[in-house]
Amino acid sequence: MANFNKFLTQSEAADFLRLSPRTLERMRLVGSGPRFVKAGRRVLYSFELLNEWTEAQTFQSTSEVDRGQVK
Repeated sequence: MANFNKFLTQSEAADFLRLSPRTLERMRLVGSGPRFVKAGRRVLYSFELLNEWTEAQTFQSTSEVDRGQVK
């Protein structure tokens, strides 16, 4: 069986990240959110890239975030 990459809609990605869809829109606008795919007029999020983005947002202490290490 072929290994297909799973794509999520904006609403599904927002549910996965426990964010509002509007927050994801704002993050796309300023470039602070997860990478996305534009398929025609649709915005899709790769499940694999969402996981990578959340991993990059993981910190051990608040001082890491305060030093500007947020990606």
